[in-house]
This record gives sequence, C-alpha cells and structure tokens, in this order.
Amino acid sequence: MKLGTTLVVILVATFTVAGVCEGGKVVQFIFGDSLSEVGNNARLPKSLAKASLPWYGIDFGNGIPTGRFCNGRTVADILGDELGYPRPPPVLDPDLTEDTILENGVNYASGGGGILNESGTLFIQRFSLWKQIELFEGTQELIRAKIGAAEAEKFFQESKYIVASGSNDFINNYLFPVYNDSWKYNDEQFIKYISRTFEMQLRRLHELGARRVMVFGLGPLGCIPLQRVLSLSGECRYKANVLSQKFNQAGIKLLNRLSKQLPNSSFIFGDVYDIVYDMISNPEKHGFNNSNAPCCTFGGVRPAITCTPASTLCRDRSKYVFWDEYHPTDRANEIVAKELLSKLGLITQSNITETSPASPAPAPAPIASLPP
Repeated sequence: MKLGTTLVVILVATFTVAGVCEGGKVVQFIFGDSLSEVGNNARLPKSLAKASLPWYGIDFGNGIPTGRFCNGRTVADILGDELGYPRPPPVLDPDLTEDTILENGVNYASGGGGILNESGTLFIQRFSLWKQIELFEGTQELIRAKIGAAEAEKFFQESKYIVASGSNDFINNYLFPVYNDSWKYNDEQFIKYISRTFEMQLRRLHELGARRVMVFGLGPLGCIPLQRVLSLSGECRYKANVLSQKFNQAGIKLLNRLSKQLPNSSFIFGDVYDIVYDMISNPEKHGFNNSNAPCCTFGGVRPAITCTPASTLCRDRSKYVFWDEYHPTDRANEIVAKELLSKLGLITQSNITETSPASPAPAPAPIASLPP
C-alpha cells in the first residue's frame, strides 16, 4: 500500500511546522500501545506488560529503562525529534503538571492496550484506547482550568496527534484462542467490528479538538518473532499478515471519509507495512543480518516473551530488526520513521538507510549477557 499524492501534500501541510505556530509552541498527544509507550505501565502496579527492567532502554540516554519496549527510541520519538517537537512525558508521570503539558504534550500509550476494551486482558492492567481518550479528557480539564476555555480550545486544536493502535487487537485478542472474540467473529466480521469502534474513537478525538491526526497502520504482524516461533515452519504466519493488510485497507478508507466529513480535519494514514516487510524479507539491504529472531532472548528458550536482566543479548543490536519477541530495535524504528518522513517529502530516499546523528550509538552488550 502506498500513500497517495494527496495524502502526502496534506502530511506536509499539517505535520511539518517544526514545533511552532501562530499561537506558540506545538506539542504532541500520543495514543497507542507498547510500540509508542514511554512508561505508563511501569506505574500500573498490577500490569504484566512492563518494560521497566534491563535490558530495555540500554541504548537510550544513560541506559536506564524508561518504559519503552525497545533498546532505544520508538518511531514516534524519532518522528517528533526530526520534526522539532518535544517528547511528551507519560500521562502517569508523577511530575506531570499543567505547565509540562503546555510545553511538551502527553503520551497516553500503554503496552497491551488495544482499540477494543477486551484486547490484552491477560496483562491485567493496561489502558485501552477508550481509556486513553478518557485520560485525555482529564488533561483537557486541567488545561482549561489553567489558561481558560478559549485558549485551551486553541491549544488542543493546534496540537498534533498520533494514534498507533491495533496490534494487540489481533495478537492479544482475535488470534489468541483464549479470547472470546476469536470464536465470536470471522475475519470479515472482526475487521468491521474493530473499524466501527476505531471510527467512534477518532470521531470522539475530533470532538475533543484533535484536528491533525496521524494514524499508524499495522506492520506484518505474522512476521514478528513470537508469531514465527509459534508457527510450525518458523516462517511468517500468513493469516496474521492478511489481517494486518485488511485492517490497513479499512483504515485508509476510514481516514479518507473522516477527513471529508469532519470540519477542519486532517486524518493521515502512516503506512509502515511495506517498509517493515522489506526489512524482514531483505535484511541485508537495510544493514541487518537477522530479521527473524529477537536480539534479547533467554538463552535458547523461545518464546522469551520479555527481556530481563537474566536475558542474553545479541552482540550487535544495530544488526537485528527485532529487539524482543514483539518489538523492533531502535535501528529498525529509525528506518521506519525515515520512510514516513520520506513520504512527507522531508528527506530523500537515499537518507533512509543513513543513521541519524541523533541516534544513540549502541553500547557494548554486558559480557555476562553475550552468547557464547
């Protein structure tokens, strides 16, 4: 799937104002799952989906875990950095204040959360997209009390929004037989169900002032290490990839419709499927030497599910597409972000495989964690 010329023009017009506008600083509000989370679940005491232990974050800042499900940055981190936006703190950050929100925005993303409330329930505590929108309403109340209703309305309408959700609705719901939805719907019915729910959520965000919204599509879910290790052949799981593409196709139609129907709105689809699939299918082309196994594993035990201090790390994290069983490495996220920026017309195609100076240099793996 390729973004059309019209969408690219809209993207340039709505997402490239280098952090400023007539009203002052532009900030981001980010909604999603573990691919965009920056530490909310670390403050949910019963959550089983956390990235609060080493070796998460080993290539981010001082190497201490930040709650990102990665060795480094998320795609949203990199996009914001390149476009000049401040990095939004997690909504559960105890130091979050009204001034911080006005200066940096907020990240509501939560590992294990999905578009559907029932997705990811095995993780006990996580914020579904509905819950994240509810938290955003609370943020708005704080800002209205701080600067007044009129200024608050202007602030939220001038802000940028990223919504990156849907993976858990398949991996940790529909494709996982312990969930009722896997038995209740067939493929077509489930796509319609999730699309209807997603439409209600995006319309609600528009009601709350979101005017410039980028929605990330799904990558090839059947090719993440967890799905491959669970298959009989070790290859990508065809059904999961087909569902990813059907979700993306439905999403493009939905966003086009919303952009026409809702006043002063731009809903943009960020297509990541092709670039992620190409990294997996042709790793050497992008500078990788492994695209089917995670860098962080528990010895030879697969699936490892999560990364822990007892895990074994690969020798060169920049050569792996995947960090753990679910999530890409910092390097892979950088390539995805630059592909999106290329579609924005902000960088040339030749820059996509070049490492940004802002990219953290991978620290050497601890000796105890290296494979023999």
